[in-house]
Parts: sequence; C-alpha cells; structure tokens
Amino acid sequence: MAAIEDVRTLGTELERSYPVYVRNRLKFRVGQIVYVAFSLDETVMGFGFPKEEREDLVASAPHKFQMPSESDMRFNWVHATLSELDPTEARELVVDAWRMVVPKKLARAYDLTHPDGPG
Repeated sequence: MAAIEDVRTLGTELERSYPVYVRNRLKFRVGQIVYVAFSLDETVMGFGFPKEEREDLVASAPHKFQMPSESDMRFNWVHATLSELDPTEARELVVDAWRMVVPKKLARAYDLTHPDGPG
C-alpha cells in the first residue's frame, strides 16, 4: 500500500523537479509542467502518462487506475488510487511521468545512475 510519503522525497530528488502547492495540493513540476499531482486528501495521485496508452492501463486494473476528469482528458494524464499501489510501483510511475517532461539525456543519465529503477 503506497502513500504520499513513498514518493515525496523522490519528487524532490529528480533532476529539475520541484514541489509546489496549488490550492493546498502537492504537485511536482519540471519548469511549468506538472507531471505528478495529489488529491487534497492525498489518496489519489495524478501522473503524466501517454494518452494513447491510458485506456489500456485503466482497463488492466480499474481498481488502481482511473481516467482523468473530463477537463483533463486533453492532457497526458491518469489517476491512481495510492492505497492500491505498492510503494515501488508508485515510485516507478513518478519516474516514468518525470521522463515524459525532461530532456532525453536527463532520463538516460538517471537510468545509468539507477540501473535497478527508483529506490
């Protein structure tokens, strides 16, 4: 069972990533692009995910993953219920979302220094 604490440190350690609070909700950004955001009650994590793959992800585990709100459908975005994820899976989703918004060379450098994935 994952919790916000399982990914908070990771979000601040990833290169170019920084936390912000918008209307009391924790979000992680690279530049002005939000790649992870938490619900106000910190039970749901929204994260960057390719639009063309999200229906398959949600269908594969609807107890874990949900489509974004109607207003967010235009973005590369999916929601996950944190309590349904294990901590490793939650960290992997954060790193994958971060990879979508940083230059490829930063993502490659991360892979070289973290060959076993996010720790």
